Formats: sequence, C-alpha cells, structure tokens
Amino acid sequence: MVDDTFTESEGPPTNSMVDEEPVGVCKEKPIVVDADAIHEVEDAPPSAVAAALPVDDTDKARPASSFPLFEVAGEHVETAPDVSHVSQSEVQNIDTFVEVPLSSKQAPPTPPEKSPRLQLHRGSTDVNPATPSTPEKANGHDEPRPQTPSSAYSSSSAAAHKRSITISKGYTVSVVLISSALEIILASKEAKRSTALRESAHSALEMIRVGQGGDRPREIFEPLRLACETRSEKLMIASLDCISKLISYSFFAEPSSAQTLPSPPPSPALQGRHSIAGASQSSLPQPSLVDLVVHTVTTCHNDTSPETVSLQVVKALLSIVLSPTIYVHHSSLLKAVRTVYNVFLLSTDVVNQMVAQGGLTQMVHHIFARCRSLDGITLRSHVSSDTLTSIPASGSPGTDIQNNAVEKLMAEALPLESAVDMTSHPGVSIPPSSVHDPDVAQETISHALPATHEAAENEHTARELSTHDMFIKDAFLVFRALCKLTMKPLNTESERDLKSHAMRSKLLSLHLVLTILNSHMALFIDSKAIIYSSSTNEATTFVQAVNQYLCLSLSRNAVSPVPQVFEVSVEIFWRVLSGMRTKLKKEIEVLLHEIFVPILEMKSSTLKQKAVIIGMLSRLCQDPQALVEIYLNYDCDSGAIDNIYEHLMNIISKIATLPYTSSQQKTNDPASPALPPQTKSSASTAHVSGALAVSGTMDTSTMGLSEGQLRRQGLECLVAVLRSLVTWGTAAGKTPAESATADTASRSQIGEEVAADAMTPDPSLDGLIASAGSTEAFRQSTPDIADDPSRFESAKQKKTTLLEGIKKFNFKPKRGIQFLVETELIPGSSPRDIAGFLLTTDGLSKSMIGEYLGEGDEYNVAIMHAFVDFLDFRNLGFVDAVRVFLQAFRLPGEAQKIDRFMLKFAERYIAGNAQTPFKNADAAYILAYSIILLNTDAHSPQIRNRMTKADFIKNNRGINDGESLPEEFLSAIFHDIQGNEIRMKDEVDATINLPSTGPGLANVLANVGRDLQKEAYVMQSNGMANKTEALFRTLMRSQRRGSRAGDQYFSASHFIHVRPMFEVAWIPFLAGLSGPLQNTDDLEIVDLCLDGFKNAIHIVCFFDLDLERNAFVSTLAKFTFLNNFGEMKTKNMDAIKTLLDIAVNEGNNLKGSWRDVLSCVSQLEHMQLISGGVEVPDSGKKGRSKKLPAEELANESRSTHITVAADMVFSLSHYLSGTAIVDFARALCDVSREEIQSSGISQHPRLFSLQKLVEISYYNMNRIRLEWSNLWDILGEHFNQVCCHSNPHVGSFALDSLRQLSMRFLEKEELPHFKFQKDFLKPFEYTMVHNANPDIRDMVLQCLQQMIQARVQNMRSGWRTLFGVFSAASKVLTERIANSAFEIVTRLNKEHFTAIVRHGAFADLTVCITEFCKVSKYQKISLLAIGMLRGVIPVMLTCPECALSPGVGPQGDDIMIRFWFPVLFGFYDIIMNGEDLEVRRLALDSLFSTLKTYGSSFTVEFWDTVCKEILFPIFAVLKSSQDMSRFNTQEDMSVWLSTTMIQALRDLIDLYTFFYDTLERFLDGLLELLCVCICQENDTLARIGTSCLQQFLENNVQKLSPAQWERVAATFVKLYRTTTPHQLFDDSLREEMDGGTVSDLPDTNDSNDQAIIPAPLSPTGDQPQPQQVKHTLGDRRRIFKQIIVKCVLQLLLIETTNDLLRNDAVYTTIPPEQLLRLMGVLDHSYQFARMFNDDKELRTGLWKVGFMKHLPNLLKQESSSAATLVHILLRMYFDERPEHQNARPQIAERLLPLGLSVLQDYIKLRADTQAKNITAWTPVVAEILDGFCRFDNKAFVRYLPAIYPLATGLLARDVAPEIRLGLKMYFERVGRTQGIVVVEAS
Repeated sequence: MVDDTFTESEGPPTNSMVDEEPVGVCKEKPIVVDADAIHEVEDAPPSAVAAALPVDDTDKARPASSFPLFEVAGEHVETAPDVSHVSQSEVQNIDTFVEVPLSSKQAPPTPPEKSPRLQLHRGSTDVNPATPSTPEKANGHDEPRPQTPSSAYSSSSAAAHKRSITISKGYTVSVVLISSALEIILASKEAKRSTALRESAHSALEMIRVGQGGDRPREIFEPLRLACETRSEKLMIASLDCISKLISYSFFAEPSSAQTLPSPPPSPALQGRHSIAGASQSSLPQPSLVDLVVHTVTTCHNDTSPETVSLQVVKALLSIVLSPTIYVHHSSLLKAVRTVYNVFLLSTDVVNQMVAQGGLTQMVHHIFARCRSLDGITLRSHVSSDTLTSIPASGSPGTDIQNNAVEKLMAEALPLESAVDMTSHPGVSIPPSSVHDPDVAQETISHALPATHEAAENEHTARELSTHDMFIKDAFLVFRALCKLTMKPLNTESERDLKSHAMRSKLLSLHLVLTILNSHMALFIDSKAIIYSSSTNEATTFVQAVNQYLCLSLSRNAVSPVPQVFEVSVEIFWRVLSGMRTKLKKEIEVLLHEIFVPILEMKSSTLKQKAVIIGMLSRLCQDPQALVEIYLNYDCDSGAIDNIYEHLMNIISKIATLPYTSSQQKTNDPASPALPPQTKSSASTAHVSGALAVSGTMDTSTMGLSEGQLRRQGLECLVAVLRSLVTWGTAAGKTPAESATADTASRSQIGEEVAADAMTPDPSLDGLIASAGSTEAFRQSTPDIADDPSRFESAKQKKTTLLEGIKKFNFKPKRGIQFLVETELIPGSSPRDIAGFLLTTDGLSKSMIGEYLGEGDEYNVAIMHAFVDFLDFRNLGFVDAVRVFLQAFRLPGEAQKIDRFMLKFAERYIAGNAQTPFKNADAAYILAYSIILLNTDAHSPQIRNRMTKADFIKNNRGINDGESLPEEFLSAIFHDIQGNEIRMKDEVDATINLPSTGPGLANVLANVGRDLQKEAYVMQSNGMANKTEALFRTLMRSQRRGSRAGDQYFSASHFIHVRPMFEVAWIPFLAGLSGPLQNTDDLEIVDLCLDGFKNAIHIVCFFDLDLERNAFVSTLAKFTFLNNFGEMKTKNMDAIKTLLDIAVNEGNNLKGSWRDVLSCVSQLEHMQLISGGVEVPDSGKKGRSKKLPAEELANESRSTHITVAADMVFSLSHYLSGTAIVDFARALCDVSREEIQSSGISQHPRLFSLQKLVEISYYNMNRIRLEWSNLWDILGEHFNQVCCHSNPHVGSFALDSLRQLSMRFLEKEELPHFKFQKDFLKPFEYTMVHNANPDIRDMVLQCLQQMIQARVQNMRSGWRTLFGVFSAASKVLTERIANSAFEIVTRLNKEHFTAIVRHGAFADLTVCITEFCKVSKYQKISLLAIGMLRGVIPVMLTCPECALSPGVGPQGDDIMIRFWFPVLFGFYDIIMNGEDLEVRRLALDSLFSTLKTYGSSFTVEFWDTVCKEILFPIFAVLKSSQDMSRFNTQEDMSVWLSTTMIQALRDLIDLYTFFYDTLERFLDGLLELLCVCICQENDTLARIGTSCLQQFLENNVQKLSPAQWERVAATFVKLYRTTTPHQLFDDSLREEMDGGTVSDLPDTNDSNDQAIIPAPLSPTGDQPQPQQVKHTLGDRRRIFKQIIVKCVLQLLLIETTNDLLRNDAVYTTIPPEQLLRLMGVLDHSYQFARMFNDDKELRTGLWKVGFMKHLPNLLKQESSSAATLVHILLRMYFDERPEHQNARPQIAERLLPLGLSVLQDYIKLRADTQAKNITAWTPVVAEILDGFCRFDNKAFVRYLPAIYPLATGLLARDVAPEIRLGLKMYFERVGRTQGIVVVEAS
C-alpha cells in the first residue's frame, strides 16, 4: 500500500487529502529489515553505504527504548569514503537532515564546504559546484539567499573541470556535469527508439558544448525529463543524478520575468512523453520549471522502482526541497514529501528505508525551520512588489488527469470512516467543490472572527501572498497531511505486526508530528503565523488551522492498544500541553478528561499505558507554571467539566498507594525511568517501522514492568508536584517576575536534578514553554487579565458549589434545584431560569433532566415548556428536529411523561416551521410518538418481531386531520430511523460486555489464546475515542460560531494560588506519601516520601495551614517509631533526620506542630540513653521494659548528623520570630511536663526538656523585652508547676535552674517603670505559696538570699517580687522558714531601705512587714514586726528619697499616697485581720497616735483618702454582712467588735475632736457611721454608739456651727424615725395561726453579737401600710424581735437626748429652731407610746399571739419622752434670750396641751392596779405644776380655767408629797391672782 496523503485539497464528502497515484502499485508486502539488520550495512551495495553506515555508528550510543529510533537531532551521519556515484550535494543533503533543527535566526541549509573525508575521485562524474556570485531572483522569489561554497572551493572545482557554463543567475556549472549525463542518454537504446528524446538530448548537448545552455534551463532539462519517462533504470539514475546536481547549483532557478503564473502552478499532467512540447498543450500556460522538475522526479518512483532509482529519487527530492535558492510550495512540495514517504514504505532495502526516513525528517524540519528563518528578515504579510498572487480557484485541465489518479488512491489511503470533519474547524471553511479539484485555490482558510461567507465573497479581492505566507501555508499543508496519516485506522493484523505498511506509516507520521512539535513549537504559538484563504483572503492563525487535525489525531491514537503508537501519542500530547496550552485550553481539557484520566483509572488498561501517562504527568508536575495554570484554568473554571488538577492528584495518589503483596515486597523493581537520568546505552538500531528519536522524549523501555515500578512512578509524580508547588509558591514572597530568576536555584535545592533529555522539554522549544526554572514568559501571555487570587478563589468556590448542586440534582432533582436556587447559581426560581440552567449546564444527568421535566406538577410542566421553547427547530426536517429534541435529555419511560413531551414538541415544531406536510399539531404529535416507538422497535435487543415499513406506514395512516401523510415522507423517516438510531451523542455505554469465563472445560478452551484484558480495553477505548471526537466536533462548531469566551486562558503569576491548590489536594498528598513510607523499606522510595513530606510541610508552614500542618507533621512524627524502639528500621531514622531538618528550616511557622517535633527530640534522647545502658524511669510501661533498638540504629541515633541536628533545634531558637519562639516554648513546656510526669517519684527523673528550656532561655536572652515577656509568660508558668512538683528532685532542679536564669537576667540593666525582674522572679513566690515541702521553701529563701548578695545593686522591679516571697513565707507554718524570711526582711529594711524606696518597692516592704505582724503562731515575730513598721515612719521621714522631712511643710498628695498611705494601711490591715489581740491593740494605738502626731502635715485631700480608705472601712462590718466573712467564728467577731472596734470608734471620736477643724468636712460621714452603729440589734453597740455621739457633741459643742447643728438635728430625726416600731399596729401580726404562738417556738437566738441592719421605716407615716403577706411563725418571731429592738433603741435615744439637753453647754449652744425639731420627734415618740398604751385591745392581741409573756406597754417611753419634753419646753419658755422669747408662742402651743393631757391621764390612774404608772408619772406631774406656777400673771390667768379643774381633781387622790407641794403652790398662786388671799407687801 502506498501512502499518498500528501496533497493540498480535501474533498467535501470525506475532507480527505488526495494525491497522485504512482504508476505502479506494489502488490507484495515489502521486506522490512529488523533491528539487527542495520549492522549488515557493510555488505550493502555501494549506493547504500553512503547513507547507511552512519546510522549504525550513531545508534550504538543511544539508550534503549521500546522500539528503535532513527536519530535525527544532535548526531551527524558520516558517509563512507568510497562513494563513486553520490555527489557532494547529495552527501550534504543526507548529512544535513540529521542535524539539530535550525534556530529561528539561522538561514536555510546551504551546501557545506567539501569535507576531506568526502573527497571524490577525480575521474568520477561528480563535480564540485562553483560559487555563485550574487543572489538573484529564482522561482519568482527575491528573498536574500545564503551564499554557496567559498572561492577556495570554486578554484578546486575549476582545476578539476576545465570547462564550465554560466547560468543566468551568475552561478557556474561544469560542462562535464551535464554532458556526461546527456552522453549516457544519447548512447542508450531508448534514445534510438525515441526521436524526441534523441533530438532534445542532442540539442542540449550542442548548447552545452558551445557554452550557451546556462540561460535555457528548460531545454537542458527536457532530455533529462524524457529520459526519466523511459523507465530505464540506467537512464533514470543518470538523469536523476544530473538533476540533483543541477539543483544544487540553482540551475533550475528561473528569473521572475518567466513567472507568468501564480506560484506554485498546477502540477504537470501525465499526458504523454511529449507533453511539454506537444501542440495540445500550447494553449495552456507553462508550469514553472521547479514544479516540472518535481513532477519529473516523483514520477520516477513507484512500487516497482529499483532500489537504486528510489535512492536517486530521494536524493533529488532532498536537493530541491532543501535548496536555498529554489523554493518548492504547496502541491509540488506535498508531492515531494509524499514520494519520499512512499520510498520508505515500499523499499525493501534497509538502507533506502533509512535514507528515506532521514530525508523525510530533514524535509519536514526544513519546511518548518524556514518559516522561522524568514520571519525576522524581510517579508511581512502585507503586499510587496515581488510577492505572488494567490492561486485562482479553478484548476488547469492538466490537473484533472492527475486528480483522477489521486482520487482513486485517496479512497484507499483515507477511508470514509477516518475522514476528518474539516467543516467543524472554525478556521477552515470548505466551499462546495469536487474531490477532483485539488488546487490550492480550494484551500479556504477563514479567520476565527465571525464573518459570513457571503460577505467574504462579496469583498473578495485577490491578496498577494508573501514568501513567508507561502512558507506558513506549506508548513500547514505538510502538518495536516501528517496528521491525516496518523489517523488511518489499523486492522487487527497491522496492530500485531510492527512491520506492516499501515503500522510503519502510522509510526513514522506520528514521529514526524512529534518531531515538528518538539522542534518548531514557536511556529504553532506564534500569533504572527497566519494562513490566508485563497478564495476569501480571510486569515486564521496557524494553531487554529492545525488544531482540529492534531486533536483528532490524538483522540484516535491515544487510545491505541499498540504500545508504540500509544507512547508516541502521549509524547505528542505532552508537547501540546507544555507548549500550546494557552491556545488549546478546551481541547486539552477534553483529552485529559475523556482519554488520559480514564485510561489511568481503567482496570483494563495495561501497566505500560499507565506508566507512560504517569511519566508524562511527571513532566507536567515538574513544570510549576503549567501545574498552577492547570488548576486555574480547569479547577477554577465553572465551565470546565472536571477539576482536572484535583482529579489527577487523587489518581496519582491512588497509584502511589497501590496495595502491596508479600511477593512484591521481596522483589527489587527496576528503577523508575521517569526522574533519574538515563545512563544506559544500547546497540539497538533504527527500526524500519518509522520510529524517530526526538529529543526530550521519555525512555519507556523500562516503564510499566511491574506494579511496584508504577507505584514508584506515582510517588515520584506526587513529589514532583510538591516540589513545583514549593518552587512556585514559596519563593520568599517575591513577585513572580522576581522569583523567575530565583526559581532555578531554589529548584536545585528542593530536590534531585531532572535528567536533561529523559524528562524535560527540549531546550530548543519556544521560549513560551514554561519550565520549572523559568516562569517569566508565560506571565505575559494575557497581560490584560489581572491575576487576582481572590477572583480565582471565589470562582473555585462557585464551581465547588455548582458541582455539589449538580451532584444533588443527579441524585434527587428537586432537592438539587432548590439548592441551586438558594445558592443563586440559578438566578431565580422562574421556570425560564431553571430551564435555561438545565439546558446549558454540563454534568447534569440527562436521565434526571428527563425525569424532572416529565413530572406532572404544574410547576414542572411550566419548566418543561420553557425548556422546549429554548430549542430551535426552525428549518429542520422532522426527524432531525426529533433528534435535536432528544439530545437535550433522556426521554423517561412512562407513557404519560412521553405524551407531555411530545405534545409540547409538536406545538414548538409547528410554530417554527410553516412549510410542513402537517395540517395541525396533532399530526406532528402522533408522528413524533410513532417515531419514538419505531426507534425502540428497530434497535432494542429485546424485540424479536420488528416493525416493517408497511407496518409503520399503516400505523400512521389517517393521522393528518383524517388524511394520510405522503408515503415517501413516511418511508424516508422509516429508513432514516432504521439506519441511524436516535441516541445520546455524549453518552457512551459504560457497560462493557466482557467475555465470560464461566466454569467448565468448554469455556476454558474457548478462551485459550485470548487476551481478555486487551479485548475489554479495545471495547472501552473505542467508545472513548468516539465520544472524544464527538466532543471535538461540537467544540469546533461552537468555536466557529464565535463563542470562545470560555476559552480565555489565564496565565499564572501569583504565588498565592499554591494555597488553594494544596488545600484541595492535601489529603491525596498525605495518603500518597504515607502509604509507601509505611509499606516499604526501599530507601530510595523512603527518601522520596520524606522529600515529599519536607516539601508539603514547607508549603503548609509558608501558607499557615493549621489543619494540614498538624496532619503532615504528626504523621511524619509517627513514622519515626520513637515510641517503639524495638520495631525501628533505617527508614525510621531517616524520618527522624527529616523531622529535625524541618524543625530547623520551618521553625518560624510550625506553631502547634512543635509539640510533635519536640516530643520526637525528647524520645530520641530517651533512645540514646537506653541504648547507652542508662536506666531511664518510664512509668507509662508499668514496669514492662522497652525493647532495645538494634545496635546499628542505636549507633545511628548517636551519629553526628542526628546529634547536631537535634542540638540545632535548640541552639538556633534565637533565630525564631517573636511569635514562633512562644509556640516553641509552649510545646517544649508540654513535652517537659510529659517527661516529668512519666518519671513519677524517681530519684533520677527525666529532665531533658526542662534543661533545654533553660538552654533556650540563655540562647534567647538578647531578645527585646516585648518578646521576652510573651516568652516568660509560658516559661514562668511552667516553672511554677515544675517547682511545685511532688518529686523534690524535680523541684530542686527547677529551682536551681531558675536561680541560674535569674542571676543571668539580673545582669541585664532594667530601666525605671519596667517590671521584667518582677515577672521572672514570680515563680519563686509561687513556689513558696504552693509547695508545702519545707526543704523546697528553704531552698527558695536561699536562692533569693544568694541573689541579693550577688546582684542587689542590679535589683529594680525585682524588689517587689522578693517581698512577695517573704510575705508568703510569713504564712508558712514552719518556724524556721518564717524566722529566716523575717531576718532577711529585717536586714533589707536596715541596709537597703533607700534602694527599696528608690525603685518603688516601699509599699511592698510595708505589706511584707504587715504580713509578719499578722502571724498568729509566732507572737514574737508579730510584735517585732509591728515595731519595725512603727520604726519605718521616722526612717521614711528622714530618707531623702521620700522627700517627707518635717521642715518641708505640707506635702503633695502623690507623695502622701506613695509613702504615708502604705504605712497607715498596714496598721489598718493589722487592725482588721490581725489574729492577736495585743497586736491589734498596738496597731490601733499606732494608727491613731501616728495620725495625731503627723496629721497636721497631711493635706485635706490625703485626709479624705485616710477617712475613706482606712478609718471608715474599719466599721464597714456594721453595714455589710460580707465583711463578716473574715471572721472564723462568731466568737472571734464578737471579741473584735467588743474590743478593737469599740476602741477604734472612741479613738475616731477623739481624732475628730483633735483635728475638728480639718475633719469637720467629713462630719456627715461620722454621723452616718454613728447612725449605723446605733441602729444595731446588739444593744452594747447601740449604747456605745449613743455614748460616742453624746461624747462627740459634748466635746465639740462650741465648735458646731448652726448648719452643723442642723445636720445633727437631722441625724436625731432620722434615728427616731428609724427606731419607731410602727409594726406594732400591723393587724396581720395579731392574727391567730394554726401552728401556735411565737412564744411556743424554741429560742433560736444563738448570739446577740451579730449585727443586723433594721429596715428603715417611713418617717411620715404614723400607721403602717396594710400588708397582704401571710407571715409564718418564723417571720413573725423575727419581726417581733426587731420591734422590741426598736423600742429599746427609741428609749435609749430619749435618754441620750435628755442627757444632752440637760447639759447646759449643749442647751445654750443649740439653736432654738433645732431644739424645736428635737421636741417634735420627742412629741411624736410620746404620742406613739400613748396611743399604743391606750389601745388595750391591740396590746391584748399582741400578748395573745406571743409577742411578750406579759401585756406589752410603752410606759417608759411615754413617761420619759413626756418628762424630757416638759423639762425642755419649760426651760425654753422661761429662757430670756431674744430668740427664745420670739419662739415662746410656738413653745406654749406645745407645752400647754402636753401638760393638760398628762394631768388628765394621771387623774385617771388607779392606785390599786397602776402603781407603776403613778410612780412613773409623778415627777412629770410635779414639774408641770411647778411650771404652771411660774407663769406670769397674764398667762396664769389665761390658762386658769383649763388647769384649775385638773388641779382640784388631784386633790381627790392620794398623791406623792412632791405633787402635794406643787398643788399647794398652785392654789396659793390662784388665791393671790384671784384676790382671795391678800398679798402682803414685802
């Protein structure tokens, strides 16, 4: 079979390329030389040696591969010295095609200078070419051409050949070169037979001999052409040899004037031997000479051509295609390439095959390289004077004959089923044309921009194409042809036979495609590479033009079961992915999602296939930018089908964790070929299959040999991902542009270098191909799109939500729709919104859409109608409309649902199509339903008796409004459905009917020799390929319509993307790394896993991912096996090393994971001790001894590496950040706590971490105070706990460590007002308080004493903590501790008082002394301490630091607070809390004596502070019961109240008297205090209160101002009202109760010492408010008790008032108005008592309920208040002072009614029963009578009528003598006043 895919046009039916068919077709299967045959090249004929030998030489050094490759790049083919017939040009061409492809800046290949080893014998026919002088136009092109060989070379040529001719271009050609060939022709028998041949040869020879043929190349060429047509081997060889040499000298380069046709013209036709000179062609334009030459050369080869002729054909075609001066384009170029391709396929000579293969490769390289080489020199795409016009659409008659032959062969080369759908490509539109028309003009390549063909045709003007444009189009045509060759299907035999034509063709074409992509990627992604349509002049980029061919080639070949095909397809995809991902975003997604990812997941795919794909992914994973962009463009794109990155990571992780079997663990798998460099060499040779070696390809020969190797590959891939993420994401926070230069260096630090050729892309690829070392270029590919991480994060979140919604919908549609509406992924809940979402969203189950839309609910029906309304059925045939309709969803099975769908479909179809055979929608509905039934009937395997056409027509008879539809219409429908089932395009049956291997011998025999796995794979892969092609066609149709918005490719530039990338894949990472680490002992795999852990932890630390960091670090820590020494292996030691390295490198970001790291360090030290023979306590094992580690591992644990690394964890801690050191210290404290806990009470506890805490404290001593404070918060708390540990060995070690640290800290200077010394000495205080061990406490004091002795001069804020420690020591029950502490305090007070004051610790000193004063157990210390406290005062006053010397005068309040207040408060504290009575007494005396002594120097403000903070709080216990809690018992409180407080109250009154002028402003506070003291249930306190009140008023009577007397009077009013027992009149208290009376209850009064504050009563209400509360007996008893207390207090107040007012000093000082206020409250008290006494019923009721044991009365209160009232009112009445005289009327108004009522009540008293009353009232009555007698005459006479009857009434009673005396005086005054008795003059 001949491969002839190379042509320019494609026919509409198949879009296949066509070409000319060779004259003969090889019927025999060509002999293919196997891999070893190449070594026999020495025996080959001389014609073959030149090209064959070098292959053997170069191939020996090439690595082994799965199939032999023919080296192209990087190696030169050397030719043998004894070549007789191969010209210099030929050798040059053969030699050149294996060189490295030219770079974009190099010129096209030129004939090299003659090499010494290529010297030809002088007598040969070969001549050396002369040097052309100047470059001129050739073949219509005027571009600069490189010079041919140098003048030295020319001179040698002249020496060899004496005669030469000059070509029109200025080149010189040896005459012998041409004449020898012509002479051979003339001498042949063919020349004798053919007149035309003989004449043309003779004519040409004559011109040569006369030197005239140089400017007439056509006439010179004619005999050579005719000689080739003779098919004579000898003539063909001579002619072809001559032609190739002439080509090298640009002999056929015609001047531009001769170019009358567009270039290239149609190829010459095969019309006869005289076709050029024949008259039949005279009317046709002449084809160009170049095309004629190409045509002539190519026709020399067919399947029967001799090998020597084939070699000359290849040589000639190479010469012309590679010529630097003659350009071959389009049809001729394709013909040349095709011919060489067929030589490779048809030749049976292995040398010819290799030469053809190499020549083909060189041609392809040259075709693509010249696109780049000319791009930068001259030619642009705009019109130039020397450019060539495009080819017209019509072909010449000469081409028709060619096309007839081409069509036949193309039908064989590209069968219909493998045709490429060219119309689906957006950039290539195919006008209606015949397959017979291959002309370039039919190549209509449209621009990607949306434009109609009509507009293009109307505006069409011929566009002149530049040479560069032609080169681009040449490259496209060749690449398209190669892609089509790759798509030719293989039959089963071809798949099995690598030597078959089809297989060799496929492999060669695939390798050529790979070579092109590898070496010329720049052309594919160059936006300037434009292809212009020949008919419409529309432009499309090169990558858009080749897109569909490349992708379809991949879709067919990437599923091939042939390993060689599959592997090269994967290589091609890698080139696409690495170099073209910015251009082919959606295509790459389809290929990954539909082919490569499924193959990885398929059970039926082979290990080899998976390994190759993993190898490709490894390269992707080593490219950080590509990896990040995969995530951005697919995982963050809601339009993408799948989360490609996340999916890949999950698959790779699963592969890396494939289950291990016991046998697999024993075997040593071969090393993975993916990452290690290739070092093997092989002597394998180039295979005739067409395989070519391409730089940068993987060596797959050792891949997929075992599952273990595949596991390793997966692991390497995972690690490569992590390395790339580290490279991209953690470049020290640099901007991406800055980090580009640093990536390479960081890459080398992260892990192993990657093999140069095995894994990395070829460095000659375009600069836009990103690699791990360079991320700069791609960042500029989309400069208008900002790389905003937050945008991608929100897009990712949206996609995640969308996928969740799709998952919900596919499980339960209604719930999914609800979720999608709630999350606003569906904009609203309207039927139209939901229908639009269902129609346009990928991933939704078509079945579930059908079920949801088919529901009978009104809402669902509305959605279904909206859904169908979105579909467009206009201008579609009925069956086509049905197909479109059923592509949108899967029709449900229920008839009712189908009915609703079809009704709506019919309505929609009729509405959109006016011209239909249907008269109404009913007919369309019925027919649609009938079509569904027909489809099921025709294609369901369950149906046996199928419907015939007649049945179908019969079933649909009369449905069109009573009439029948046209029979031909129904027949067409029937045949359409029969031939093409209606089925979902994008749903491939997932169920593969695998061959059953049931039981029984028959089944076993039936399956012998069958590869069941391969059969299953083929079935699945065919479905995958078909689905992928369908998706590509759909994609290209959408792109052609211009909808490429979703194809925007986002280039990555921001390092933040790594964070979400790691977050979505960290679980697969962890699983993929931990699985192999756990299951294998292979140290290489272990190193890989640990490297992965290291990189993963670097990422989580850099981005501060807490959950992930904890997971990775804790997992790695578990793999150290430090908790199980006996099971440790070498890999566990490696894990320890890795963990230590991580601790050193990632310390700033480990945070909570420090705990795991430091636990391992602690356990490592534990292991070192155990292995060293030290007995280490471990309470966790309960006496069970741990297994010792292996000796080798024990030695390793003590190795320098581990020891130094473990030490660096601590020694480098000072480099940690301020926050990291806190995390570090916290974790170390936790580990230390665990160590100590595990040691129990051992004498040798584990203190490793505690010791390290001390060390890191030393290392971090120079940190700033802010950081140290945070650090010490942690360390100090730990020392608190450790120092108080129950194990004294732990506590003493911790204390000693703390002492050492403190000594170091004290060396550092501390500025004023800082408190760091105070903080770091706090653990000493905590230990003193909480550790009950006397030895530890004693050690605390010793430590402090040592610090004082050594560092007292540096002590600043530490003084305060020292005194705190001593204060705590004062409370210790061990006498020696208290004595020691007191001695230290005494010494400090004596020797360092000034320093203590200077550094602000004076208050702490006084507090410390005060604490010693309060010690109850050691009175001696207490008395000494109070003496010390009193002694502080004079020292303080004389200390210059205090500034309190007496001569200074009143001091500022701040000074007072700082110095006086602590001392005074110390006395107060002792008074309140001292347990010793004597100490309290001394403190009370000291306090008040100090105040009296030094109070004159106090400011008023400080006195205010003293009163509020010290004096009044002494009596706070009287106000609040909370203050009573400080007493242990009520007895203690009673003693304190009766001694200390009473004395304090008296001293306070005395102090007020002493400093009255200063303290008078606090009079209200004192009066309030006295009120509280008086209003107590304890009558002792009340009496003391009244006594102190009386004393205060009597002592200060002369100092009280009227305003102050008013406040005093108000106090008395308040007291009287508070103590008035209004509750006596509460009716509820007299109600009878079932439980008995109050007197029946037992007495619960435990003590009268507890103070109770009575509830104040309303001062205005004389009667109590009615109460509805029902009192219990207990409540009533409590109320009765309060009533009695109030009565007692009221009587006490009356007595106090009486005593005060009978004091002449008080009476004479108090203003009369205040006296009247007092009289008012006394009168109220009198009236209250009188009213109560008069209410006999009330008193009886109270007695009955148990208020008192006898009848209650208020006689004492009534008589006492009345007596005081009478006395004071009479005294005021007769007071002669003016203010009293003015108040006399008011006094009389009170006095007279009072006296009369008393007399009336007295008269009523009965002597027999009211003797007590008479006795109580007698003095009052006597004083009343005496007062009446002293009235003046006027007043006496006025009141006489009222008093006289009462006085006479008294005469009837037996009265006391004092009353009789009063009556006597009264009646005598009456006698005198009334004139009864004459008053004698005195």
